[in-house]
Amino acid sequence: MAPASYDDPGVQQLLLGLHDEQRSMYGFADDPADTPASQFAPPHGLFLLVQDEEGQALGRGGWRLLGAETAEIKRMYVRPDARTQSVGREILLRLEADAKLKGATSMQLETGVANTAALALYRTQGYVPMASYRPGRNLDVNRALRKDL
Repeated sequence: MAPASYDDPGVQQLLLGLHDEQRSMYGFADDPADTPASQFAPPHGLFLLVQDEEGQALGRGGWRLLGAETAEIKRMYVRPDARTQSVGREILLRLEADAKLKGATSMQLETGVANTAALALYRTQGYVPMASYRPGRNLDVNRALRKDL
């Protein structure tokens, strides 16, 4: 696991995987290009990439500041064949630790109702439901969660 640029080829490969998975689950998906890479630049964010021994991208995720002390997890994704290896949990823990070191006191995120594996991961890591913080979101699909760091 290492910091990576949002436009890194491995990150981009996984962004397309997430996009395709969301489209198949919900019939639509946010465009990964809607999030500028600069939003993940330290010290106001971080993007991580996990690769296997052969350099194949397994998972990725990032955090960015939403406010002075509130950080947001974005673009978390683990390849389906790597989901039993705790890759997502390790990414999440490292993102939380980094955001906390940079002064964040809370973390929030949004995921889809059909993404039961992600919802289970976030709940086991202490995230609780909150009101949607993104205007115009479909409340039948999107779930917002938060955690005090």
